[in-house]
Amino acid sequence: MSDLPALPVTFRPGHVRAVLLTASVALFAVITAVAVLLEPLTPGERISFVFTGALISGVLVLLARPKVGADDSGVTVVNIASRRRLAWPEILQVNLRTGDPWVFLDLSDGTTLPALGIQPGIARKRALADARALRALVEARSLHDPELSRGEPQG
Repeated sequence: MSDLPALPVTFRPGHVRAVLLTASVALFAVITAVAVLLEPLTPGERISFVFTGALISGVLVLLARPKVGADDSGVTVVNIASRRRLAWPEILQVNLRTGDPWVFLDLSDGTTLPALGIQPGIARKRALADARALRALVEARSLHDPELSRGEPQG
């Protein structure tokens, strides 16, 4: 298939990530500036302002973390607080239905894994293209072991 992306490839919500990281830096800078410029604050209060700014920035950086990485051996799904490595045959289907906030992966163990690295929020066309590319990769890579890719027991 010529429309398959070259591996390794990483899918991530670029616009959302840019907004979150920019907001993180800006909020930290503003809160730190306020802590420094407010004269009646004690050193402890200044430190608490900076700590609060760092905490808010940290949360925004965590929200910018999601991505889906694909390489020759499988897929790595990095969500806000988790990371999961999947072999190609473990992924049965890639779903992005109308109204879904992100891609869902149907897995061979009967569970569904959200993949927040592909989300149609701001850049819907890009998310649809990324979901199609991941779906094509899953279909192409799972062909070598069709029994496992359909979730049927081996043996």
